[in-house]
Amino acid sequence: MGGSGSGRGIGMGIGGRSGVGVGNRTVLITGVSKGIGRALAIELANRGHTIIGCSRSQDKLDSLQSQLSSSSSSSNKNNHLFLNADVRCNNSVEEMSRIVMEKKGSPPDVIVNGAGTINKNNKMWEVPSQEFDLVIDTNLKGTANVLRHFIPLMLSSNSTKNQEGIIVNMSSGWGRSGAALVAPYCASKWAIEGLTKSVAKELPQGIAVVALNPGVINTDMLASCFGASASLYQSPESWAFKAATMILNLTPADNGASLSV
Repeated sequence: MGGSGSGRGIGMGIGGRSGVGVGNRTVLITGVSKGIGRALAIELANRGHTIIGCSRSQDKLDSLQSQLSSSSSSSNKNNHLFLNADVRCNNSVEEMSRIVMEKKGSPPDVIVNGAGTINKNNKMWEVPSQEFDLVIDTNLKGTANVLRHFIPLMLSSNSTKNQEGIIVNMSSGWGRSGAALVAPYCASKWAIEGLTKSVAKELPQGIAVVALNPGVINTDMLASCFGASASLYQSPESWAFKAATMILNLTPADNGASLSV
């Protein structure tokens, strides 16, 4: 969303590798039921990785589960786990973390905080307070809730099993620049950048958190801003191929980076 912004791009720090040979990873994706979250889940599953996904839409979770279960290219078709959870709610995320540990026995190798929303185009003083709160609660507090409950699990696994962990917080070009009519969204993504850099300084060796600007993609969120012209931009599926490669090749050395696909 909102252009390329700044930060290192896909060609930096990952050596151009495809990510196919990195071994099976378990990847938690929030906001997995649509848009780039769904496309990324399908791409990663087709590469043989195990998906843990959450969304508030049970119908869409069931649809994605069915699609991955019937996909002959998904070697881990029966290992995926999809949970109805609301990242805005701390208790919901806490329960999700408990279920993940109960079902999987260990935390995810990779977390992608992809759940997000945007306000309807409006001047900041004309955005209803409830709508402003929804953007902040989803984009910022939702990410914080996931970090609050999953980082301790990663820390434990890192210290006992020497397991590395990667956390990707979805940012935006509008988290590195400003734009009229989407001030709440911009504020939430600037906050993600600051949150990521601060948390990065708190993590031990072996665990990394990065802020990732996905770029401009033809999703429902983009259509709410750009209207029909959103169709001129890349599809979530074409984006996911590039993004999956980048995410799979992130290492603890990338900790604190602001990256762009």
